[in-house]
Amino acid sequence: MEHKNKNFQKTLLLIDDIPDNLTVLQAFLRNREFKILVATNGKQGIKVAEYALPDLILLDVMMPGMNGFEVCQYLKSQEKTRAIPIIFMTALSETIDKIRGFEVGAADYITKPFQQEEVLARVNAHIMLQHQHKQLQKQNMELDAFAHTVAHDLKNPISAMINLTGMFLENYSPEKPFEEKWRKRLEFVEQAGQRTINTINALLKLAGVSRQTDWEVTPLNMKEITQRVLDQLLPTLKTTDLNIQQPDHWPVALGYAPWIEEVWMNYLSNAFKYGGQPLHLILGSDVQENGKIRFWVQDNGQGLSPEAQSKLFTPFTRLHRGRVDGHGLGLSIVQQIIEKLGGEVGLESTLEKGSLFYFTLPAAN
Repeated sequence: MEHKNKNFQKTLLLIDDIPDNLTVLQAFLRNREFKILVATNGKQGIKVAEYALPDLILLDVMMPGMNGFEVCQYLKSQEKTRAIPIIFMTALSETIDKIRGFEVGAADYITKPFQQEEVLARVNAHIMLQHQHKQLQKQNMELDAFAHTVAHDLKNPISAMINLTGMFLENYSPEKPFEEKWRKRLEFVEQAGQRTINTINALLKLAGVSRQTDWEVTPLNMKEITQRVLDQLLPTLKTTDLNIQQPDHWPVALGYAPWIEEVWMNYLSNAFKYGGQPLHLILGSDVQENGKIRFWVQDNGQGLSPEAQSKLFTPFTRLHRGRVDGHGLGLSIVQQIIEKLGGEVGLESTLEKGSLFYFTLPAAN
């Protein structure tokens, strides 16, 4: 079957001091599969908004204590809540009141008594705009990362290749013997060229995942996929001192097999690079209550700090700078793939105790 975009449940925060208004809106919007949070005054609404970070806020204006204009102005002044769209719902219908609402940062204005279908239409429209805005921000971040990658990971090895080749040509002649140091330098040129090709391939792969729209989702044979990846990676290892555990039977998830093979290739490659000595890896899965399956690989490496974990799936971020060469795009590719297939990526890691990298996919049933 062909892939279809799924509408993930969105969270709405209703702030109103009149219980009847909240009850009506809760019943109507919850039936439209929104997750509903409520607050009965301005200060409580601010606390809920800062904690839950809803996708949109429906805010009454005339409330005792802190009114809606003040709540909106505060939320828009905070970095954490600034981007949340706020729709005012009020009996104030004068133009001056609407202008004031927009001045303090409201995205829209609905006059009471309101029609439920109008509320739903405006909510959906602003959530869609917010989603498009986030997607644009993400794409811009990736474009910046590409430019950063090209400037560093391509420029440096190419410069080394040019400089070393020039030195060789200046010093080489038929009369001079071929010195060992030049053999090593030429090997370095070859390695720099291979790193350049690897970076270019990663950029093309990431761009390909972003553009592809016609993939087919099917039940996955995860045992076959992981075995294909291991068959490719194991011959490249410089050690035979390793232990890899994996289940005999995997739960069946839905996905696009070529992409999932790429995900395992990235996760297992990193596990081989950054695992402990001797290397011990555990592959596994667990079925979650939300109808998805989590697949993971656990290593026995040095682990990652909380700060490193927060940046890990950002393009051009490497697991351990200076330890192993790489372009830092692999985990960004993983995240692009899994999000397109309706899942999530993440890790659990403790310093000196290794890391567990996971991804989730919808269960086949």
